[in-house]
Amino acid sequence: MANPEETVLVTGGSGFLGGWCVIELLRAGYQVRTTVRSRSREAELRSGVASQVNPGDRLDVLTADLGEDAGWEEAVAGCSYVLHVASPFPPAQPKNPDDLIVPAREGTLRVLRASLAAGARRVVVTSSVAAIRNSGEERPARQLTEEDWTDPTLPGLSPYVRSKTIAERAAWELVGENGQSERLAVINPVAIIGPVLGPDRSYSLQAIERMMGGMPGVPRLGFSFVDVRDVAGLELAAMTAPAAGGERFIATGPFLWMSEVAQILRDRLGDQARKVPRRQIPDFVVRTMARFDPGIRTVVSDLGQKVTYSAEKARQRLGFSPRPIEETVVDCAQSLTSHPGA
Repeated sequence: MANPEETVLVTGGSGFLGGWCVIELLRAGYQVRTTVRSRSREAELRSGVASQVNPGDRLDVLTADLGEDAGWEEAVAGCSYVLHVASPFPPAQPKNPDDLIVPAREGTLRVLRASLAAGARRVVVTSSVAAIRNSGEERPARQLTEEDWTDPTLPGLSPYVRSKTIAERAAWELVGENGQSERLAVINPVAIIGPVLGPDRSYSLQAIERMMGGMPGVPRLGFSFVDVRDVAGLELAAMTAPAAGGERFIATGPFLWMSEVAQILRDRLGDQARKVPRRQIPDFVVRTMARFDPGIRTVVSDLGQKVTYSAEKARQRLGFSPRPIEETVVDCAQSLTSHPGA
């Protein structure tokens, strides 16, 4: 059990993963502090947390923006640990990549500097397999590991992929320069799904929501998926485990084609999944749609691509043991039905 005197800061507690990190920390007995960009998000955040655990008087909500210095010194003051989860992930990629890259990098450095200066024993930064996948190697047949790194100079990378890579590199450089690498750990999750707490939707969640709503067909796309609750658990493990200091950890479950996700929904949910499509959309149709839909444009290059990742390091060092993906898919779909999107 946690020391009830220890406080943990979670940046971006109103987000999908951030909310579950808050919940798991409260369940573990910590005092929890979290940040939101706008005070208007506090009620929604508290409601989502309260649906899973009674926070009592152990949850404080502060306002702080990753783009500004104001508020971070107060946010990290007295915190034993910091989970930096907040990061921009827009529905459409900006025309100017720096609109995403600069806030991601500077926001990560802002939180990391403040945390180290305040004496936090460890900061866990949430990166992404986006910072691992694109090394330039053609269609790797092997599972990618934490040793792999995206090359942010490769042509054709989306601003999001570049932002996650550059932000993570900057974090490692900062602690390396100060000889404090042991105070940093990084989690690199794949596509995160699972039960939602509110109306916010990531791309991964939107894909399942669209299938449940009756989209005309499923594209020839696939992703490695992981449950949000399992990622939150891994964040907590990386926070305190001596073996996590100075390391990055991939959080992944199995790879599923979207047609396989659709099959799970039909098999497990019966009439609830009556609108889930059975036909596959040809690639040329998806490419045509992408001309008009920026959200689709970002995944066109992934059509027919199967890239997998190894969670062996997280399993061996931190006891990572993700729940069955079928359970995650069903829990996700049912919660999306009961929590309409914004």
